[in-house]
Amino acid sequence: MGALSILLIVVAAGGAFAGGYFLSRVVKGKQLKQIEQESESIKDMARREAETIKKEAELHAKDTMIKLRQEFEQESKQRREEIQVSEKRIVQKEENVEKRLDLLDKKEKDITTRHDVLKQKETEVTGKNDELGKMIQQEKEVLHKVSNLTRDEAKQLLLTRIDEELIHEKATRIRSMEEEIKESSDKKAREILSIAIQRCASDHAAETTISVVHLPSDEMKGRIIGREGRNIRALEQATGVDIIIDDTPEAVTISGFDMVRREIARLALETLISDGRIHPGRIEEVVEKAKKDLEIKIKEEGESAVFQLGIHNMHPELVKLIGRLKYRTSFGQNALQHTKEVARLMGVMAHQLGLDVNLAKRAGLLHDIGKVVSAEAEEGTHAVVGGRLARKFGEIEVVANAVESHHNEVESKYIFGILVCIADTVSASRPGARAESLETYIKRLENLEKIANSFKGIDKAYALQAGREIRIMVDPAKMNDDEAIVLAREIKTKIEAEMEYPGQIKVLVVRETRAVEFAK
Repeated sequence: MGALSILLIVVAAGGAFAGGYFLSRVVKGKQLKQIEQESESIKDMARREAETIKKEAELHAKDTMIKLRQEFEQESKQRREEIQVSEKRIVQKEENVEKRLDLLDKKEKDITTRHDVLKQKETEVTGKNDELGKMIQQEKEVLHKVSNLTRDEAKQLLLTRIDEELIHEKATRIRSMEEEIKESSDKKAREILSIAIQRCASDHAAETTISVVHLPSDEMKGRIIGREGRNIRALEQATGVDIIIDDTPEAVTISGFDMVRREIARLALETLISDGRIHPGRIEEVVEKAKKDLEIKIKEEGESAVFQLGIHNMHPELVKLIGRLKYRTSFGQNALQHTKEVARLMGVMAHQLGLDVNLAKRAGLLHDIGKVVSAEAEEGTHAVVGGRLARKFGEIEVVANAVESHHNEVESKYIFGILVCIADTVSASRPGARAESLETYIKRLENLEKIANSFKGIDKAYALQAGREIRIMVDPAKMNDDEAIVLAREIKTKIEAEMEYPGQIKVLVVRETRAVEFAK
C-alpha cells in the first residue's frame, strides 16, 4: 500500500512536470510570436518614418534649390542691368571723347593755319620794321642837322630826362616807405592805446531818471502833499520835476530827465523835511537856496576835476561847465566820469608820443562841454559848440580845434583832435561803460548775426564782445581771399546803414583751410 502510493505520487509528479514543461513551451512559443509581430510592427513604423523624413528632406532640398535659383536669377538680372547701364555710359563717354577729339583736330588745324598767317605777317612786319628803322635814323640825322643844339642845351635836355627818371624812382621809393611807415605806425598806435587803456581804470556808475528821498515817517507824506495838494504842486512848479508819493514806506520818488533839476528838488525836499515848515512860501525860498547851493557844488566838482588832472589857469566859466557834466549822462555813462577818463587817456597817449601832456589833458577834459549848454543859448552840435566856448573863454587854437573836431564834423588841424577822437571812442566803447537794457543788448546781437548770415558763402557768424565784434566764418571752397575782403566791407556798410550802436563794431571775416593727418 505504501509502495503503491509512492508510485502514484511519483507518476503524478512526473505527469505534472511533463504537463508544466509542455505548457511552458506552448506559452514561450506564443510570446516569441508576439515579440516577432511587435518587432515587425516597429520595423514597419521605422520604415514609414524613414520614408517620411526622406520625402521631407527631398521637399526641403527642392525648396532650397528653387529659392537659390530665384535669388541667382534676380542677382543676375541686376548685374545685367548694371552692366547695361555701364555699357551705355561707356558708349556715351566714347562718343564724347570722339567729339572732343574732332574738336581738338579742328582747333589744331585752326592753330596751324593761324600760325602760318602770323608767321607770314611777322615776315612782313620785320621787313617794314627794317624800313621804319632806316627812316627813323634818317629823320634823326636830319633833326640833328636842323636843330643845331648847343652843348649847354643838349646837357640841359639830358638832365631833364634824368630828372624825370629820378622822379619815377623817388615816387616808387616813397610808396615803399609809406607802406613801411604805415605798418610801423599801426603797431606803435596799438602799443600806445594798450598802455593807455591798461593805466586807465575808471569806475562806472549808471545813472537813472529818478531820485529817492527817505522820510522819517509816513506822516510826512501828508505834510508834503499839503491841503488839497498845494504844497506838492508848488514844489513841482518850482523845481520842474514830478514828485511821486506812493505806497513805498517812508520814501518819496523824484522823477525827471534833467539831473540838475532832480538834484535841486532833492536838496530842497531834504531841507524842508529836516526843517518841518512846509508851505508854498517856504518851498520857493528853499528851492532858491538849493539852486545856489547846487551852483556852489557844481563849481567845486569842476575845480576838483581840474585839480585831479593837474590843469591850471582855466577860465572859471569853463570850470563850471565841467562841473555841470556830473549831472548829465550818455547811455547811462556819467559825463564827468567819461570826460576825466578821456583826459587821462589823452595824457598817457601824449606822453607816449612825446607831445604836450597838459595840452592833451586840457583838450580831453573840455571835449564834451558843449553838451551842458542849452540849444537856445548855442546852436550846433555839442562838438562845434564846445570849440566855440573854448575860444570864447581864452583857450588856444590847438585845444579849441581838438574839441570841435573830435566827431570829424570839423577838419582836425592838429594831432590832438585825432587823439581826442580815439580816447572818446575807447572810453565810450569799453565793456560796461554804457548801460543798456538786456532786451536791447540781445536784439543787437541777433541783428548783427542776421545781417552777417544774409550774405552768401557764410558758414557761421558769431557776435562777440558785447556786440562790438562780429566774427564770420566763410567756406574756403566757395570764396577766395579777394571775395572775403569785399564781403567784410559789404557787411560793414550794411551794419552802418541798418543799425544804431555806441562806439564801433569790428567785422572779422575768417577764411581758413586746414589739412590734418595723423602719423602712426
